[in-house]
Amino acid sequence: MIDRRKFIIRCAQCTSAITASTFLDLGAFIPGGAESAVAGLPRAEDLSHVEARHYRKLDELEVECGICPRKCRVSPLERGYCGTRENENGKYYTLVYSRPCSLNIDPIEKKPLFHFLPGTNAFSMATAGCNVNCKFCQNWNISQVRPEQVENYLLTPDDIARMAVSYDCPTIAYTYSEPVIFYEYMYDCSVKGHDNNVHSVAITGAYIMPEPLKELLDALDGVKVDLKAFSEDFYRDYVRGELQPVLDAIKIIHNQQKWLELVYLVIPTLNDKEDEMKRMCNWISRELSPDVPLHLTRFHPMYLMKNLPSTPRDTLFKLHEIAREAGLNYVYIGNVPGNKYEHTYCPQCGKILIERYGYRLGERNITDSRCKFCDTKIPGVWA
Repeated sequence: MIDRRKFIIRCAQCTSAITASTFLDLGAFIPGGAESAVAGLPRAEDLSHVEARHYRKLDELEVECGICPRKCRVSPLERGYCGTRENENGKYYTLVYSRPCSLNIDPIEKKPLFHFLPGTNAFSMATAGCNVNCKFCQNWNISQVRPEQVENYLLTPDDIARMAVSYDCPTIAYTYSEPVIFYEYMYDCSVKGHDNNVHSVAITGAYIMPEPLKELLDALDGVKVDLKAFSEDFYRDYVRGELQPVLDAIKIIHNQQKWLELVYLVIPTLNDKEDEMKRMCNWISRELSPDVPLHLTRFHPMYLMKNLPSTPRDTLFKLHEIAREAGLNYVYIGNVPGNKYEHTYCPQCGKILIERYGYRLGERNITDSRCKFCDTKIPGVWA
């Protein structure tokens, strides 16, 4: 006889064998290749069994998760929506603690974070799972599966911090899937990172409750939020989430004075209306600050949304114009290599402060957080 968890794992291993080639191979991402960096990494034989944070016990051994706005009520031997948390006899456990399925060394610009240690690398990591289901997800092969359906590695927060140091990465980035679902692991990795003088940034959809977010921000240095639209209808139909909790979370991040950048994936016919862009940019300027960077990113067909074309360049440039007219000082266009809005410009004198060509940096004209030409203070984490 085998217990329920082992049974699920064995079934998933059989089905995942068909699609294993689509999942990320850890060895492909570490400089020097698999032999030098991955050969010694232990494979996880099972899922984790670490008690989750931010949940409450209910009658009849049920629990209510308090991490995200879904507030999943979970019966014994069942999981929440994200598939990474399980109720065992009235206690809630995270199944992905120390179980990353994807590791990479990325330019920080790839996140994208343009005002956070530009030109440096981020040690990027993810576990399987997500608490929403975006129809345009580019990492659906890890975000939309359960943790037993991918190959996981056994790496503690100490291991992650040491690896970041050994690969000369001043930052750990929690990314690819939704880091809210590996909340406990992210928090502890951030603490261990700080013990080793390594920053931490979350790349997130910010679908999270206020209290766990405030606690998490004590351990983070920066957050990039994917603001997927400025419409509740879009969030309901294409994300399976809600807009308002995301807006609330963004305000908390800003008010806690953590470095914040926003990304808006512009999808033709769905969230590319000029009026929506005006309303969003006015909200950013009014509720946050004109200095919060906004990245307008070009959509390419993927996952469940292959019926739409890539975003026209003209649309991106028009929305950029609207954002600047709304008073935002740092507006970028992404996924259009070589365009002039990859660069950072001084909002006062208009000169290029950081020159970019894709993920490569050219001219840099920020000294002691100020424009080298006119001495205007430029917000960001520069050193």
